[in-house]
Amino acid sequence: MATLLRSKLSNVATSVSNKSQAKVSGMFARMGFQAATDEEAVGFAHCDDLDFEHRQGLQMDILKSEGEPCGDEGAEPPVEGDIHYQRGGGAPLPPSGSKDQSLGAGGEFGGHDKPKITAWEAGWNVTNAIQGMFVLGLPYAILHGGYLGLFLIIFAAVVCCYTGKILIACLYEENEDGEVVRVRDSYVAIANACCAPRFPTLGGRVVNVAQIIELVMTCILYVVVSGNLMYNSFPGLPVSQKSWSIIATAVLLPCAFLKNLKAVSKFSLLCTLAHFVINILVIAYCLSRARDWAWEKVKFYIDVKKFPISIGIIVFSYTSQIFLPSLEGNMQQPSEFHCMMNWTHIAACVLKGLFALVAYLTWADETKEVITDNLPGSIRAVVNIFLVAKALLSYPLPFFAAVEVLEKSLFQEGSRAFFPACYGGDGRLKSWGLTLRCALVVFTLLMAIYVPHFALLMGLTGSLTGAGLCFLLPSLFHLRLLWRKLLWHQVFFDVAIFVIGGICSVSGFVHSLEGLIEAYRTNAED
Repeated sequence: MATLLRSKLSNVATSVSNKSQAKVSGMFARMGFQAATDEEAVGFAHCDDLDFEHRQGLQMDILKSEGEPCGDEGAEPPVEGDIHYQRGGGAPLPPSGSKDQSLGAGGEFGGHDKPKITAWEAGWNVTNAIQGMFVLGLPYAILHGGYLGLFLIIFAAVVCCYTGKILIACLYEENEDGEVVRVRDSYVAIANACCAPRFPTLGGRVVNVAQIIELVMTCILYVVVSGNLMYNSFPGLPVSQKSWSIIATAVLLPCAFLKNLKAVSKFSLLCTLAHFVINILVIAYCLSRARDWAWEKVKFYIDVKKFPISIGIIVFSYTSQIFLPSLEGNMQQPSEFHCMMNWTHIAACVLKGLFALVAYLTWADETKEVITDNLPGSIRAVVNIFLVAKALLSYPLPFFAAVEVLEKSLFQEGSRAFFPACYGGDGRLKSWGLTLRCALVVFTLLMAIYVPHFALLMGLTGSLTGAGLCFLLPSLFHLRLLWRKLLWHQVFFDVAIFVIGGICSVSGFVHSLEGLIEAYRTNAED
């Protein structure tokens, strides 16, 4: 018995010794000191596999110790986006039900089991985001900014294109083999990685709050513009703008029952094409009055009080950074992302600049907050009805995205949830969950009734969340995560964008708020 025990111990010791020698020899061979034999190479590979399994085991232990589910549907991603161990250059699979999945135009992004999209399809989604109906407020920005407003349209396009690229760069890191791999999958993951390890969830919460504010404000703007367009299309009817907003909200109330956007997404392409047709009609009418264009009205001076509002309007019209990480992750060729960003923002810059300038030259100082209100009565009614239809069909997209973020942040089941889940075990929406959704719709109505100023609301939102998500956070994250790899001119660009963006954000927010207070007092006096 003693002999058998000694024999087994000897065999184990020999095996461990051989594996250790093989690993050491293999390490020196990789460093170029000597070539490893076949037996040593096999032993090194086996140890490498054990090492990989050991790391994976530690990773699972970390996740379990934090109480996070692994592998189940609806599981939340790790709070630190850079703790994935990459092998063979493979990127981590995006989590199911990621918040960014619902933020694309007309569909859901982010599922690893979904078909990949081409660069042209990705560009179409970005175009939908930055060429929406909010360009109707750009001529009003030229009214208070003149040529500087036109320059700002170009400058904002360049900066937003750059920050979109550096935001995507924050998704990648080099692995142990020096290969650049994707280790994060969303804006929230980037924010969490920047705040780790002291505050591993703080960044994600800040981004979620900014995201919710922007989405809800977008819904409010759709209700405001619907009431405004209908009121100005039929001024003879005894119906006020507030009443039109209530009618529009009554049409939108079924959005509270939405479980997905499949039905709504079918209309996205039709809405976008209709919007382009409307823009062409407006430009065609302006060109027909080219002889009366007021070039002398376009000057270099600015309205100090109202120009910061124009900055927020222009920035808000370029907002697309929220869903760029999911969009890039679903491209067939992610290497084409930079090229796609270039041509989409160049096209947006040219079209927005021409539209704003031509419209302002036509109506000059009489330019209104929504440019279609300047059209003659017969044309205005037709164009505005199409725009109202587009606004009502566009409302469910940001509304559903805001609801999804709120449910995942506050109402999801688990130890982190502040409130119980909105859905029952059979997948049906609970009554109180439906009540909260209806309350959100009513909230957008109340805001639209008491603050019915399209341009001021758009400027406020652009200054508050647009500048933060498009200028401040991407440059800050880029400096935080890639500081050691950045060249001096990249550091300069990031710092300059952060400083300029911060100044414009504070200035625009203050002046937009002052404008809203002044408008509210004027309405109260009337």
